[in-house]
Amino acid sequence: MKKMWKGNHAIAEAALRAGCQFYAGYPITPQTEVSEYLSARMPELGRKFLQAENEMAAVYMIYGAYACGMRSMTSSSGPGFSLKQEGIAYLCANNYPSVLVNVQRWGPGLGTLDSAQTDYLRDTRGGGNGDYRVIVLAPNSIQETVDLMYEVFDLAEKYRNPVEILSEAALGQMMEPVEFPEFKERTEDLGWTFDGTNRPHGRIANPDKPRMVKEKYERIAAEEQRWESYQVEDAEYIFVAFGLPSRTARNAVDQLRAKGQKAGLIRPITVWPFPYNAFKEAKGNVKAFISVESTDAGQLIEDVALAAKKEFETNIPVYGLFSGQKIPKTKEITEFCERVIAGQEKEVF
Repeated sequence: MKKMWKGNHAIAEAALRAGCQFYAGYPITPQTEVSEYLSARMPELGRKFLQAENEMAAVYMIYGAYACGMRSMTSSSGPGFSLKQEGIAYLCANNYPSVLVNVQRWGPGLGTLDSAQTDYLRDTRGGGNGDYRVIVLAPNSIQETVDLMYEVFDLAEKYRNPVEILSEAALGQMMEPVEFPEFKERTEDLGWTFDGTNRPHGRIANPDKPRMVKEKYERIAAEEQRWESYQVEDAEYIFVAFGLPSRTARNAVDQLRAKGQKAGLIRPITVWPFPYNAFKEAKGNVKAFISVESTDAGQLIEDVALAAKKEFETNIPVYGLFSGQKIPKTKEITEFCERVIAGQEKEVF
């Protein structure tokens, strides 16, 4: 039976049901309820919760816990996630899994508490030093957040790579009906963890890293692209949006279709690896792609433009609707598309 849950609380409960054994974090709005919920719930289940002294300490705590085989997670928001980047880079350098949750808020520096998607480029490119990637999943509802959280530990352990849930302030603070899966836990030994024996830990020697890292990321890109397509096959104008803007973009598709315009929507669920294969489903006379995102100057649009270049022989223009510190309204999206059709908007790529 579905019950109303707040997004951040649902993230926390879903992590526990997915087998999370250890959590370390530090308060920062708008994700503090994740930590707050787990601080009470984990002791009830005999699991370990730690409020760290800062964001850097938290990520290194889960580094150590996962090295010993504990399913471990941390969460934060924009600037707090920036502070975690060195630890995330170390996790990747040592071929360790982990689960990361970023409930984004708007802006550079400390930003504000407004909902936005302004961490996209940092989180999909590897935000610290070095040459690495984190698998990044971007839900657009609380139920999908729960469903993805139920998978992330398995996914992280499959590839021995950090996996991130890229949420948004509004998604973390809103409430929707949710149904949770049953509790599960990993019972088998991972085979590489530090357990006091001399068994091999699967660390990659430096001379082998370039080849093995490249092969791992190629495998992830081939096997883990996820997306949702809506009215794409015959579409002439295709919106690309993830997270909450994808919900209003879908409404815009319906309204434009009702007016006779062949609109469609590609919604990336993995934003890394980016779902280039989704663009193969567009088989009509595509006249434009429109990136719809809650950023100031456009971030997702770079991947949209690259996908258009990779998958189409002709040069298809790419436009951007950037709503800044708010979720774009359906009316804004339909009017923007109509201006594109009328030749009143300038393409970005």
